[in-house]
Amino acid sequence: MFASALIVFRETLEAALILGILAAATRGVAGRGRWLGSGVALGFLGALVVAGLTDRIAGLADGLGHEMFNAAVLAIAVGMLAWHNIWMARHGREMACDARQLGRAVSSGTLSMTALTIAVALAVLREGAETVLFMQGLLSDGGGSGSLVAGGGMGLAAGAAVGLALYAGMLRIPAAWFFTATSGLILLLAATMASQMARQLMQADVLPSLAAPLWDLHTVLPTDSAIGILLHSLVGYEASPAGIQVLFYVTAAALILAGMLRVNVRAPVRSPDYR
Repeated sequence: MFASALIVFRETLEAALILGILAAATRGVAGRGRWLGSGVALGFLGALVVAGLTDRIAGLADGLGHEMFNAAVLAIAVGMLAWHNIWMARHGREMACDARQLGRAVSSGTLSMTALTIAVALAVLREGAETVLFMQGLLSDGGGSGSLVAGGGMGLAAGAAVGLALYAGMLRIPAAWFFTATSGLILLLAATMASQMARQLMQADVLPSLAAPLWDLHTVLPTDSAIGILLHSLVGYEASPAGIQVLFYVTAAALILAGMLRVNVRAPVRSPDYR
């Protein structure tokens, strides 16, 4: 539940941030709400189409082997999460600045209101499509659909509430703070998915176990205990992982962190009004 709530919260907050910036920059423009609402609706419909195609592809892939298909889905999800964190580390400020400039251009009449609808639709579609993929990755590892839906609903509500609060000026905490905190959690989630992918490939006899288990902490901290479940949700804790799982976990986390640090060092300085 925590993983799905985190993913949906992050994606919703990003879309809400873009929507809020555009709404603030076009304040006072006649018909603004209708055009923004149309963009949200179009983006949401596009995300539903992506979800339908994902389910169809999953149905067609039954003959490929359950473990191999799950491993492929997890690999794509890890890659997308890694790209997401690294890209946002460099372009998050640019994205907000570009959205603000677009809103001002529409407000001044330089661009038509159609551009506003398209920008919002693309933002909602992008975040919605990523959410569908990540949720499919969680489902492929055996996560219950009920808990994923509940967590997703919580994440959606929290992301929308924070986005609305940022727009209304009720929160003085910079939006960048939220993205920094969730980037760390998503990095650990990507590493956890990489570990789960290794387990699927190990079960399909594609990868060796490299010691199974590498350690056994069931007597100290069982995975199904209250603390174990919490740690599993937060950092992917397992009481008795195979060596190949630990290797994939550490490698994925190290590569993503290195990529984020590299682009942060090289990122250009942007306007200080991004919050």
